[in-house]
Amino acid sequence: MRSTTFIFAISALVVSVSSTPVHIQRRAVDPALVPEFGHPAGLNPTGTGDCDGITNAAGQVVKIPCFCPPDRGEFLRSLNANVDAGRAVNNPGIAVSFPTDNSKASQLTRMQAALVTLQNLRGPGAGCPAAATTFLAQQRAIQDGPDNGPAPAPQQPAPAPAPPAPAPAPAPPAGGVNPALVPEFGHPAGLNPTGTGDCDGIRNAAGQVVKIPCACPPNRNDFITSLNANVGAGFAVNNPSVRVSFPTDNSKESQLTRMQAALVTLQNLRGPGVGCPAASTTFLAQQQAIQNA
Repeated sequence: MRSTTFIFAISALVVSVSSTPVHIQRRAVDPALVPEFGHPAGLNPTGTGDCDGITNAAGQVVKIPCFCPPDRGEFLRSLNANVDAGRAVNNPGIAVSFPTDNSKASQLTRMQAALVTLQNLRGPGAGCPAAATTFLAQQRAIQDGPDNGPAPAPQQPAPAPAPPAPAPAPAPPAGGVNPALVPEFGHPAGLNPTGTGDCDGIRNAAGQVVKIPCACPPNRNDFITSLNANVGAGFAVNNPSVRVSFPTDNSKESQLTRMQAALVTLQNLRGPGVGCPAASTTFLAQQQAIQNA
């Protein structure tokens, strides 16, 4: 009788332990590895919600929303959430990682994580522009600098000769995107120029006109050419960590995937994070309409 009671007690203990949920606490991003914004918020407000961003390559001050760059603590919390998820929480099609070594590739990956977090802080493409920070200048400095990665491993003995390699696979075909499936910009370029390179974009949720570069949105044919290149490659040619696809059926999922491909192409038109803001189009409103349909 005593042994039966003992076995029952052990069994109850095993059930109790195995039914207890296990929570894995992921390691938080080291703030020391997160790039500084390099630019203050609220500089020289115009009274219409716009403030001064960085000075661009043409020597012109880029106008940005006055709340940009965001509060540092808010930014770090959002970055942590994205790194934990392995993707941008507010834009799940964009992968995010944050390696901690000092190699050039890892520094650039961390910079990309910071840019993705900044630009998708409150929704897909709804955040702060890169021009609210010096992130792109820091990115260029890393690209142009030395690689401080670990020393290469000792060379191993040469393996036995391998059989002849197969012929290389053909290059990916051109995107073949049907222009009829590419969303319209819904907003003209060059509207109400200020004389400093800025023009009127769309109105934001607060009813304020967002200032955008007068060159945005881009020429439609140039945009479709860039979209075709991205779709053909399967990723943003100017920002290879961002995947791109362009399904042609009419399902809600495929419509949203096409809209995401258009947004990625727009925002990375001339380099990683260097393109036109979503506010130069009605893409986000179209995306919301699809989601709500």
